[in-house]
Amino acid sequence: MTTTAVASRPIAAPETLHQPSHFPIWEVWLGLRRVPSGMVGLSIVIVHLLIALLSPFVAPYDPAAFDTSAVRAAPSAEHLFGTDKLGRDVFSCTLLGGRVALVVTIAATFLAMLWGGLVGITVGYLGGWADQIVMRLVDAVLAVPRLLVLLLLANIFGTGANVLIPALGFLSGLAVIRIARAATLDFVSRDFILAAYAIGARKRTIILRELLPNVVDLLLVEGALRWSWMLLTFSALSFLGFGVAPPTPDWGLMIANSRDVLMLAPWATFFPIFAISTLIVGVNLFAGALAKAIGLDRGGRAAG
Repeated sequence: MTTTAVASRPIAAPETLHQPSHFPIWEVWLGLRRVPSGMVGLSIVIVHLLIALLSPFVAPYDPAAFDTSAVRAAPSAEHLFGTDKLGRDVFSCTLLGGRVALVVTIAATFLAMLWGGLVGITVGYLGGWADQIVMRLVDAVLAVPRLLVLLLLANIFGTGANVLIPALGFLSGLAVIRIARAATLDFVSRDFILAAYAIGARKRTIILRELLPNVVDLLLVEGALRWSWMLLTFSALSFLGFGVAPPTPDWGLMIANSRDVLMLAPWATFFPIFAISTLIVGVNLFAGALAKAIGLDRGGRAAG
């Protein structure tokens, strides 16, 4: 009677259990290139970012300078976009008007994705009472209109980037918790997570090295949608007088200052509205194409 030796199969080390990302950056880029609307959206966003970076060097006039001899002047060779009711050059104000909005909303979006994503993944993995408490708190805060909460915070703490970034990041991060938690629940029962748990991997290791890399694709798409919502909300706050303070150029503030002369100088309102609209459209087009490139369905979801 012969004995057949069976080679034992070693248990995988924790670092080898990670399920590799299905959507490398290069594949995502190739997917984006196959969606024309996505490339259009990305181009619009890049143009706005370049304008924000270069505007201090190319703006022909000081946005805070008044020209009383050219009040409400129509677009001309001297003032490409005309002037507003105070004689300020609308072209210079429009070029510089997106700088604060982009800085505040990009920083707030990153903050929302960071804390909201980590909290959502954590409670989705842990479950139990921690999950129930966090989600009930999230539901309670999201039941209040977010613009109303922002106006309240602005009244209490004041305005400016140091208030708006954490406020926008916190409120938007609450919605990200829901998204990250739902995505995590799809992974917690999969083999590579169960294997990591079986060999004694720490919870922190499972969250950061196993779950986060597999949820990050969804978070990228959600981040683009959150950015679009923040741009619109920041402009609304500026229009209502709770954004940046004059004389800082800002699109929402330009619209608010020129709304009473809309019939006399429509260009002073049109161009900042056009700038806000094109940027938000570009972000939404890019977000939709990114979702298609990654293979996610955006049906029924909105950045709100």
